[in-house]
Amino acid sequence: MKSKVTKIVQRTIKVLIFLLGKFPPKKNQVIFESFLGKQYSDNPRAIYEYMVKYKPEYELYWSYDRRHKKVFENKNVKAVRRFSPKWILIMAQSKYWVSNSRLPLWIPKPKHTIYLQTWHGTPLKRLATDMDEVHMPGTNTVKYKENFIKEANKWDYLISPNRYSSDIFKRAFQFNQSMLETGYPRNDFLINSNDDTLTEIKDSLELPKNKKVILYAPTWRDNQFYAKGRYKFDLQMDLDRLKKELGDNFVILLRLHYLVAENIDLTAYKGFVYDCSSHEDIRELYLIADYLITDYSSVFFDFALLQRPMLFFVYDIEEYRDKLRGFYFDFEEKAPGPLLRSTEEIISEIKKIEKTGFVPTETIEEFYKKFCSLEDGQATKRVVDQVFQ
Repeated sequence: MKSKVTKIVQRTIKVLIFLLGKFPPKKNQVIFESFLGKQYSDNPRAIYEYMVKYKPEYELYWSYDRRHKKVFENKNVKAVRRFSPKWILIMAQSKYWVSNSRLPLWIPKPKHTIYLQTWHGTPLKRLATDMDEVHMPGTNTVKYKENFIKEANKWDYLISPNRYSSDIFKRAFQFNQSMLETGYPRNDFLINSNDDTLTEIKDSLELPKNKKVILYAPTWRDNQFYAKGRYKFDLQMDLDRLKKELGDNFVILLRLHYLVAENIDLTAYKGFVYDCSSHEDIRELYLIADYLITDYSSVFFDFALLQRPMLFFVYDIEEYRDKLRGFYFDFEEKAPGPLLRSTEEIISEIKKIEKTGFVPTETIEEFYKKFCSLEDGQATKRVVDQVFQ
């Protein structure tokens, strides 16, 4: 019965947006959404905050998932609940949609709407039509690729952080509209922030000022899930060992991917491990992190801007590379940091850097030139100037 009601609701919303979308749009109205309405973050946030400051003539709204309403409380934003009557009206009337992930395929785009897809990362792992097999729940390889192409055909603009990404996006998404090769708006924050911002963030998280910060931000595994859109995550790190060896001088911020459903019990590690998975914007965690530990997540492309040490905890690299996704380049040769398979190796590498200092290798320098050259703190301006005429 639940599925039937959902289908009825979907059809009703679809018809309403279609009919209301036949009326002339509100030319200065924009609706933003980040990660399916779960966050106030990422490229949409950067564009929104820029427009609040420099484009006051625009009427700006945020779409939020009802389960994440608290994210938007006490913020001076006009937030509307996804799929509510008001949301339907705003979606139909808005001249502009701005999102960083795919909207549900059944939502029709009115002819007058300009859809700016910001996306949310530089690709390492294969995307969309470049994937050999899809292991996600609720779909199969053929269906997944067809649906992705249908959604991408609705996009009028797509933001790219570099030429490498532009080439992949065009092919993998079969995207033939306007590619905005501008750098990522969200990264302007990393370029333009100062020490006061860093202090404010640390204070808000109640972090000790005398300890360095390790950010652990792994991605999700396509084949480990509870249900569609809810993925499992098995924390392979030995937190007891890490606490014993590094606890006097470091704290760890754990940032799980937005699709991961786990709530890891960190009670035994209070004051050492902080769960920042629900922190509204990872850009703030980048800024305060002295080290990044990740795996195959695209977070390292952004963190590279800060030119700080990055470690890659890749205990399952053969399975991920050969069975789940595959990579766009030789990750084992070109990763901008050491590939590690155990907690002991993580501890050893951090101690080595603490002793000798961090010196970027030739591989890291090449990586920076290839992927970060457009990031100059002005990406948001370039996007807004091109899209919002």
